[in-house]
Amino acid sequence: MKHIDKIRIVTGFLLLLTLLIVPFTPPIQNYFTIPNKIVTFQNQFPLEVPNLGNAVQVYASTDNNSEAVNASSFHVTEPGDSQLYYSVAGVPIKKVDVSILKDVKVIPGGQSIGVQLQTLGVLVVGHHLVNGENGTMSPGEEAEIKVGDVIMEINGQKIEEMKDVKPIVEESGKSSEPLKVKVKRGKETFDTELKPVLDEKENEYRIGLYIRDSAAGIGTMTFFEPKSKKYGALGHVISDMDTKKPIEIHDGTIVRSTVTSIQKGNNGTPGEKQAKFSIRENKIGTITKNSPFGIFGKLDESIENGKYDKPMPIALSHEVKEGPAKILTVIDGEKVEEFDVEIVSSVPQKTPATKGMVIQITDPKLLEATGGIVQGMSGSPIIQNDKVIGAVTHVFVNDPTSGYGVHIEWMLQDAGVDIYNKEKKQAS
Repeated sequence: MKHIDKIRIVTGFLLLLTLLIVPFTPPIQNYFTIPNKIVTFQNQFPLEVPNLGNAVQVYASTDNNSEAVNASSFHVTEPGDSQLYYSVAGVPIKKVDVSILKDVKVIPGGQSIGVQLQTLGVLVVGHHLVNGENGTMSPGEEAEIKVGDVIMEINGQKIEEMKDVKPIVEESGKSSEPLKVKVKRGKETFDTELKPVLDEKENEYRIGLYIRDSAAGIGTMTFFEPKSKKYGALGHVISDMDTKKPIEIHDGTIVRSTVTSIQKGNNGTPGEKQAKFSIRENKIGTITKNSPFGIFGKLDESIENGKYDKPMPIALSHEVKEGPAKILTVIDGEKVEEFDVEIVSSVPQKTPATKGMVIQITDPKLLEATGGIVQGMSGSPIIQNDKVIGAVTHVFVNDPTSGYGVHIEWMLQDAGVDIYNKEKKQAS
């Protein structure tokens, strides 16, 4: 009996000690890998429970520290489980949800690309006055159509290009019938009436609106996934230069471009790449999405950069370390070159967010050529420890040697590259 009492006392003491320790155990923020899989802890405790053996490398991250942990102290009840258990003496104490990630590899880019977006509808970029018989006025402004609005339909007819508008306006003016206009403003859509006015000087009917149906520019390819041919570029949204609002796209095209010169950046003035391209020639892919994390779509063919042309693993935000890294970009012609940068800071992000890293250009050659980060460099892939970690996005206006980077995880997500095993989960 005394022997049993001692066992009870020791067991009780261990359980009490566990209850005192567990609440203060720092949360794990990193992951451990099973062959071809990555398991990410979601703000929970270190777990104890085995069967993983020596094939598993475990990283526990608490606050700013990251260290290897003995793999034998962890356990997954079955391969592919989405739950782990914190246990003491084999008794489960806390259940923890985890995410199983695929072993994703992508080919980094670095190529200079020309971009053309076709807007969804036509974008209103300004108002102008029409000299009519009753004085000067803007019919569009009278109809309460604002800069940044998108005209989707006129008299029930879908509007895809600027050339679709003129014949409808002429017909309406001659018949003195007001136009029934469907307008999209942000996420809302509304109808309004607009009556064209005859411009006495031009002898043409006008609606008093400046409109645009496309946008063009240059940027840098970030990555493409060789199996699906899905790609990501730029690392930030394309906004209209007049309205400063993101462009909602109907479709778009990317082409090869050639860098012809560079205007260096200096304090207060960002520099830019000058490049030439033809939308009708050298097409390499389509654009299907314009998001805060870049432009995305599919390539018509594989492309090479001459530096890293084989698939490389990616690093999630918590794996990125302060210190040296590389970027791939073009400063002359179409030649992709590798340059040294420094990761000044990186924020582990559990949800999609831009500006996840601060980077600084340290390569003397790149600084001499560009002064730092310039327009057109956005999307240049960042590589650290032989992993693709993200892309260059914005420059600091007061310090062109430095700027922001976006983590690759969020670009892959917007590209439609499944890194979370969603397809498998849905199928089961």
